[in-house]
Amino acid sequence: MTLLTQLFWGSVFLSICAIIQVLMIGYSAGVLLRLGTALERRRRFVRVVSLVSIGFGLITLAHTVQVWIWAKAFLLMGVIGDLNSALYFAFATYTTVGYGDLVLGPGTRIFGTFAGMSGILSLGVSTAFLVAVLSRLLKPMETEDDQ
Repeated sequence: MTLLTQLFWGSVFLSICAIIQVLMIGYSAGVLLRLGTALERRRRFVRVVSLVSIGFGLITLAHTVQVWIWAKAFLLMGVIGDLNSALYFAFATYTTVGYGDLVLGPGTRIFGTFAGMSGILSLGVSTAFLVAVLSRLLKPMETEDDQ
């Protein structure tokens, strides 16, 4: 792949993953607000565990979908030849673990780094979202404890 091709397709797949992440955060927020209202009269423990578990599960689903998209991109672009290796490389790169036992050739390395950038951005947004959920859940608990 030429440098421009790598930059173009890397940006396309990064954008697709960003859209998926934003849509899942928006969907998760709505689900958690409705669930929070439904669980309003439950014990604190039940509310916190339920809301954090659902939020965590939905966010994990979004990340899993994105890793599959990157694996498919590596296959479609001819970067990696088989699904097992593509998934392994996508997971290792997306999570920035980067074991280094599977590396891309010189003509595809830039494209591969977009998966890492996608993971960093998506994991950062997910972390901020889950912290916001926890903050919102724990704030009413502080006032309940004061009473």
